[in-house]
Amino acid sequence: MRHPSHSTPSNERPWSNKRARWLPARVVERARIVLRAAEGWQDKAIAAELGIQPKEVARWRERFLKGGLAALQKDAPRPGRPRTISESRVKEIIERTTQQTPSNATQWSTRTMAAVAGVSEASVRRIWRAHGLKPHLAQTFKVSNDPEFAAKLENIVGLYLNPPEHALVLCVDEKSQIQALDRTQPGLPLKPGRCGTMTHDYRRNRTATLFAALDVLDGTVISMCDDRHRHQEWLKFQCVIDCAYRKCRTARDHVACVSSFNSSVRRSAPFTCWPPPLRRHSNPEPHSSWRTSRCGTNSASCIVQ
Repeated sequence: MRHPSHSTPSNERPWSNKRARWLPARVVERARIVLRAAEGWQDKAIAAELGIQPKEVARWRERFLKGGLAALQKDAPRPGRPRTISESRVKEIIERTTQQTPSNATQWSTRTMAAVAGVSEASVRRIWRAHGLKPHLAQTFKVSNDPEFAAKLENIVGLYLNPPEHALVLCVDEKSQIQALDRTQPGLPLKPGRCGTMTHDYRRNRTATLFAALDVLDGTVISMCDDRHRHQEWLKFQCVIDCAYRKCRTARDHVACVSSFNSSVRRSAPFTCWPPPLRRHSNPEPHSSWRTSRCGTNSASCIVQ
């Protein structure tokens, strides 16, 4: 039987930072356990040498075999203290959050839920975070009632992703009820050390309607402003588009417009009967502006071929 020596070997620090001035005492102790075991010492001899229990020696030898040096530098995760909130209480908080509302508010807060459930505010916050609950947020949705929604959507998205040969895509939209506002007094300009100023009150100078067409290829914008918002103004804007691209078209070219104005303009007779060289492709109804924008398109489109 080999008798242990009380001297410390010179190579008992198998770390990358051998020149470190100090190491944690628990790391040094674990390194000595591994070095003694590598020299052939038994667990009882190592425990007697270092003044610890044999089961501790066996534990760190096993961890070294499984994880190497990295397993000696940190302790294994511990379970922590027992839970103070039972599963039934957690389920009750979740059901209250999703199925009920407070009597004096429209939504739950961490404080109101903590007062009703009899737990701390931090506990409510942890439970909500663990289950992905956010009572202060609400997402909107809209289901189309257009029976031809899928076909129209494929048509519009197809025009953008795979347009016809020699085609030019124009995103066309309109914005009505634009208020022409003017400040009651002139403001001061921007200068070093002071930002620009303007009065908080204003005067309304009627409203305006903006018609615009964006050339997706080069970013050119064709626009027209008018005082009114009728099909007559839309027909006038069609002439503006026609005049803008008349020079670049040949005898075989035509203009195919895709529109989905959120107004009665699209249901008028002049709107449905487009003069050549215009061709119409309809977006789904209703609210196709934001719905088609999720698919990478604007509320209206033109194809200039």
